[in-house]
Amino acid sequence: MDLKLLSIATLLGILCSCSAQQEGSDCIKANAQSCGECIQVAEKCGWCTDADFLKQGESKSARCDELKSLITKGCSKAKIENPRGSISIDKDKPVTNRMKDVAEKLKPDQITQIQPQKLTLNLRSGEAQTFKLKFKRAEDYPIDLYYLMDLSFSMKDDLENVKNLGTDLMREMQEITSDFRIGFGSFVEKTVMPYISTTPARLLNPCTSNENCTSPFSYKNVLKLTENGQQFNSLVSKQQISGNLDSPEGGFDAIMQVAVCGDAIGWRNVTRLLVFSTDAGFHFAGDGKLGGIVLPNDGKCHLENNMYTMSHYYDYPSIAHLVQKLSDNNIQTIFAVTEEFQPVYKELKNLIPKSAVGTLSSNSSNVIKLIIDSYNSLSSEVILENNKVPEGVSIKYKSICKNGMVGTEENGRKCSNISIGDEVSFDITIESQKCPSQGKSETIRIKPLGFNEDVEIVLNFICECECSKGGEPLSKICHNGNGTFECGACRCNEGRIGRLCECSTDEVRTDDLDGNCRKDNGTDICSNNGDCVCGTCECKKRENPEERYSGKFCECDNFNCDPFHCKVYTCCIRRT
Repeated sequence: MDLKLLSIATLLGILCSCSAQQEGSDCIKANAQSCGECIQVAEKCGWCTDADFLKQGESKSARCDELKSLITKGCSKAKIENPRGSISIDKDKPVTNRMKDVAEKLKPDQITQIQPQKLTLNLRSGEAQTFKLKFKRAEDYPIDLYYLMDLSFSMKDDLENVKNLGTDLMREMQEITSDFRIGFGSFVEKTVMPYISTTPARLLNPCTSNENCTSPFSYKNVLKLTENGQQFNSLVSKQQISGNLDSPEGGFDAIMQVAVCGDAIGWRNVTRLLVFSTDAGFHFAGDGKLGGIVLPNDGKCHLENNMYTMSHYYDYPSIAHLVQKLSDNNIQTIFAVTEEFQPVYKELKNLIPKSAVGTLSSNSSNVIKLIIDSYNSLSSEVILENNKVPEGVSIKYKSICKNGMVGTEENGRKCSNISIGDEVSFDITIESQKCPSQGKSETIRIKPLGFNEDVEIVLNFICECECSKGGEPLSKICHNGNGTFECGACRCNEGRIGRLCECSTDEVRTDDLDGNCRKDNGTDICSNNGDCVCGTCECKKRENPEERYSGKFCECDNFNCDPFHCKVYTCCIRRT
């Protein structure tokens, strides 16, 4: 019976000195050589700063482990570095109260629709930080509207109906805001062949009939934004139709100039609406080659005496370029186009955030209703966007819309059907997966599309531990001054590695010295039977010189095997 039990014990490997290797935690596997490296591995990793924490032969990377494991191994909580991220609100002006301000006439910069306005986030790698962003539509918010009209010959009857648009639209907009301004611009086409005829007679009058048409032009800013509706009517009444040869028009050139020529147009920092009225399609980037124009549109203002002067020099802008400039300048676009071109502009709308498409009657008689309906549609949507985030940083959105409903559109960035006075909120989660190369602060901005307000978010990255500030450079502990003693361990100088910086990188090929001393990627260094010296196991000596450890990882011995089968030196039997 005793012999049978002994055989079972042997099979189970109970007498075997080298048990199966356990997988180490992610913290240990990262082989962090300093506290700063450790806290960047994962949010769960901490660093033991106790100088007496490690056993002889253990690597300093063993100081980096999960908190429970460090405590179990004998490191007190007081000696564990485990910095946490945080959020501080730097500017938190309340959103404007609709009822309180009904009787007040507030300036645009006095109205607040988004809260908070500035935050600072301290980010540790792998630890997400979440904050809440409020948005509330304010009553009586100022509006600037610029009417950009196609003045090619087919729009002749439309021009007649737009001549009284100023005063009529002013009257209708009083229901929405008491602070409304309107401007006017027109466009035709690039002034080169094959878009227009360049014969002298046709340059003077491009119309084929007896109509008295004005010379073709690319874009003209007729009226800067104004509160004077009568002035709008007067100037528009003086406009004349022009003409061109092909069907698509040069509207994209005009949109770009309206977006980037802020001073000439007179945009204020308020709600900005661009009404684009046409009965034709559009040219876009690449079409300029037909006229020998190959330079990409530079996205800059080129107005002289309110005329676009570089249409013959720069190509049409691309759709993506327009999207960028319209967004940068908080301009919401309303495409007022005839029914024939509805499908084309609806596809364009899908590419331009915060834009709308309305069906323009054949003579533009319904233009005011179209504008009012489109504005109500645009202003009832809140869509958040952010500028480019640093590498390794991610942003997630969760919208809580009217009646507490969680929004599902635009990946949680959007709420719809928002009325004046409604308040919605967004839970915004920001996480960093790594520290920037320089560890410097970064700033990102989040804003509702089409609105002039944004939130400034300063990101500070936790890349080092507090204990590193009190380090001892050129410490004698670190092998004759080959490193800085900090956080209970040596941070080696360039060209040195090892627990005490005792190894030269010229002699050792890898930074993971302990990895060379762990069998099967386990956690035990040299099977707990030796010391790892510069990536090589040096096995411990036994009191009995006849007993000895051996093997690349000191995993073998000649004294702890089954006495019935181990008559000479042999390797231990692995547990099965």
